[in-house]
Amino acid sequence: MTSCHVADDPIKKVAIFGGTHGNELTGVFLVKHWLENGTEIQRTGLEVKPFITNPRAVKKCTRYVDCDLNRVFDPENLGKKMSEDLPYEVRRAQEINHLFGPKDSEDSYDIIFDLHNTTSNMGCTLILEDSRNDFLIQMFHYIKMSLAPLPCYVYLTEHPSLKYATTRSIAKYAVGIEVGPQPQGVLRADILDQMRKMIKHALDFIHNFNEGKEFPPCAIEVYKIMEKVDYPRNKSGEIAAIIHPKLQMGEIRALQLGLPGIRWSDRSGHH
Repeated sequence: MTSCHVADDPIKKVAIFGGTHGNELTGVFLVKHWLENGTEIQRTGLEVKPFITNPRAVKKCTRYVDCDLNRVFDPENLGKKMSEDLPYEVRRAQEINHLFGPKDSEDSYDIIFDLHNTTSNMGCTLILEDSRNDFLIQMFHYIKMSLAPLPCYVYLTEHPSLKYATTRSIAKYAVGIEVGPQPQGVLRADILDQMRKMIKHALDFIHNFNEGKEFPPCAIEVYKIMEKVDYPRNKSGEIAAIIHPKLQMGEIRALQLGLPGIRWSDRSGHH
């Protein structure tokens, strides 16, 4: 994937979201830290606002309370009449859209960084929602080069039937940051350090861009979502297989037909 032309207008308003999923603790920890002392995320001429997106889920250390906050920023949910009968996350989405949007308007925040963890061993990963967004391609290239030799992957999620209405999608430029592996409800120092560096380099890029620095054309490798493949399931809909030990905790890699797997065939323990 290549980039040539970047945005013309300076970036003015940036938000950093943590706690979209309340049991993904790196973003929660960092945002709470920056709310107390945000010196390291401030850049001249730039408004940077750290924000806990789902405080009830954070308090319970659970992914969500009623429904996934990272799936409800679509016109239908954002347009519903505010009522206590609505799921908590739908009401929260409307509040966030009011604070940082409105979505698809000139008044929306320029960039939202949404911080996530994963149990998968995918290391530092940047999530791109539009392959034509030259500005973000340049930013991701800058972050990747700044982190080297630490690997940083780019995950492209623009498949029309598999894309969902994310929390960050209310911004003009939506950036997902996902770092793992980290168990849910656990905080790892090495994962925290990696995510912290990713935000630092991203803000440095924005500062350089606003200062008028020119960025030459660049190319980045991306992993593009093509389809979702579920686990094999039995007649009751229960998962009937597990990941083979040779693949468990592996980094992003191409799978091939014939690779070993484990399937449970009955309740006696035979497989």
